[in-house]
Amino acid sequence: MRRLAHLAGAATLIVAAEFALVAAPASIALIPVDGEGAGYWTRWRGPSGQGTVAGTNYVDTWSDTTNVKWKVAVPGRGHSSPIVWKDHIFLTTARDDGTKVSMLAFRRSDGALLWETSVPATGVEYVYQKNSHASATPATDGRRVYASFGTHGLAAFDFDGKIVWHRKLGDLRNYHGSAGSPVLYKDRVFIYQDHDGSSTLRSFVAAFNARTGAVIWKKDRVESVGWGTAIVINAGGRDELIVSGQQKVYAYDPDTGTELWTVRGNTFEVIPTPVVGHGLVFCSSGRAGPTFAIRPGGKGDVTDTHVAWSSPRGSPFVPSAIIHDALLYMINDMQSILTVLDAKSGKLVYQERLGEPAREGFSSSPVAVGDKIFFTNDLGQTFVIQAGSAFKLLRVNELHAQVLASPALVGGTWYWRTDRELLAIGR
Repeated sequence: MRRLAHLAGAATLIVAAEFALVAAPASIALIPVDGEGAGYWTRWRGPSGQGTVAGTNYVDTWSDTTNVKWKVAVPGRGHSSPIVWKDHIFLTTARDDGTKVSMLAFRRSDGALLWETSVPATGVEYVYQKNSHASATPATDGRRVYASFGTHGLAAFDFDGKIVWHRKLGDLRNYHGSAGSPVLYKDRVFIYQDHDGSSTLRSFVAAFNARTGAVIWKKDRVESVGWGTAIVINAGGRDELIVSGQQKVYAYDPDTGTELWTVRGNTFEVIPTPVVGHGLVFCSSGRAGPTFAIRPGGKGDVTDTHVAWSSPRGSPFVPSAIIHDALLYMINDMQSILTVLDAKSGKLVYQERLGEPAREGFSSSPVAVGDKIFFTNDLGQTFVIQAGSAFKLLRVNELHAQVLASPALVGGTWYWRTDRELLAIGR
């Protein structure tokens, strides 16, 4: 393992502090899953919404044969992550080059396939070789399961596999295909789709009634490409829907869709989901774009007043970042470099390479369990890192399969989707 940098002033990573002229709201937090759902994995990046796992009874050592409770084949192809509610695991998949897209339900106790339900399909999006026609992770409120299938639309299923509603949104022309996951909030489902536009559909962000699928509000966007997932935060008593997109970060009123504030400076391509901590929202963009630390709660263009700091190096292209204690961890998937910054100041703590350098070598987003951070590359290698200000690689776990999805963790068990199987890993 080659040490890349340890000094905050290292020439390889210059952190530009653009200290905000305004104070942050008294409290800022990503709205978590509460109630019964907090005990399961109901959405992209879990109950916390940012990959932080409650509980410490999870193994940190595994392979495709070690600590495997069960493994089953997954029909079709997809990169969506599993979600879990009680004894159900839900995944989306696509068959026949995307002409058939489906929701799958597995029994959590033994991996048995319970049902597969396909949605009406019209037209097929072109997808990049690393993307799939089933890349958006579903979400559940314990009553229905909601999934985005890009051009094939947004759908809700009951737990017996019946389609409750299906809304065709229009033909999407995102040059790598669709990927952003739906987000639940109160009585509604949010999704945003940025694409090249067509005669029937512009880029948009919208809220749909979770019970009926009816449009509550819909706002056109000017962005032409994007694959991210929104988050909903509470900033000093005001809820904000945050969309980190092409060229800008936006905040919308989740009740009405009114644009609240924007920050300029993102690059052309944006995938990572924002994370929240220490009174800041952290947004990364592009193959070599900046990472911004933004104080929410503003109005209009707040680039010059609400950016606490920005870093021009280390940003991920696909994986989202993760916060653990005082530190922000990011894996740059174009060089396999782990960058750790002080979350409040943006100062570099350290950089290290995880495995061999590879262009687009990481897709899965990291997970934090206890005092360990887990980073998984596309080869199915999970690098287990000791959390803290000094780099310490504890071990590398091998699944010997391609892994582009992020795991779900419930009740002491990891649930991993590879390119061909679903595995339960635990004691």
